Amino acid sequence: MFIQYLPTFSERVRRNPPSLSYLRPMLPISHHLAEVQKQVHQAAIDAGRQPAGVTLIAVSKTKPMADILEAWQAGQVDFGENRPQELREKQPQLPQARWHMIGTLQRNKVKYLLPWVHLIHSVDSESLLAEINRLAGQHQQIARCLLQLNISEEDAKSGLDEAATRQLLRDLEKYPWVSVHGLMGMAAFTDDQALIRSQFRRLREARDWLREESYPRVSLDELSMGMSGDFGIAIQEGATMVRIGSAIFGGRG
Repeated sequence: MFIQYLPTFSERVRRNPPSLSYLRPMLPISHHLAEVQKQVHQAAIDAGRQPAGVTLIAVSKTKPMADILEAWQAGQVDFGENRPQELREKQPQLPQARWHMIGTLQRNKVKYLLPWVHLIHSVDSESLLAEINRLAGQHQQIARCLLQLNISEEDAKSGLDEAATRQLLRDLEKYPWVSVHGLMGMAAFTDDQALIRSQFRRLREARDWLREESYPRVSLDELSMGMSGDFGIAIQEGATMVRIGSAIFGGRG
């Protein structure tokens, strides 16, 4: 007899975050945002942390300005974009917001971000840092950055390892127009929560290890980690910024 395997609800949610239309039909973005804010708040409380210590970044890539403005009007301040040109097009339409560059950044695209971007999360090489420094110097405005570590060690993901990160921080005196405020990382896309937790813990431990030295224009206060499917674990492991898109704006099709 043939028995069809049906995934459990938790498996379906992990593969398709609950913001997708089949789970959340026709509800306003403000409703989804409020739900996510409550979840982030509760996750911080459950972890014994102050909710104010976790910044929610609404990932608005590919979304129209109407959706972003609805979130803004509902109280959302921080927005994240993956494509520099898209961020540059959207920022003038809502300059009061804090715009974050969270996607892979090529050196020839840095010009689209400065001096408007609030924080660049994805600095994954010294050559990229050098280009950010060069253009920030032209604008006479320090560029705020995070260094991206490849905590999952996947070939498809970019990022530094711990030793390269420390060396880059030691060399930061060469880049006076850049300040580093912490680290960013992405866990593997998997249902293995123990693996996800270990990768987020690795980022926190890297931050703690790097704090053993002092560096110019470095605070290491921020840990940007956690997305729609795993932000609860990230908060438990010390995230100060979580990047959530589909749970607020819905799927991207």
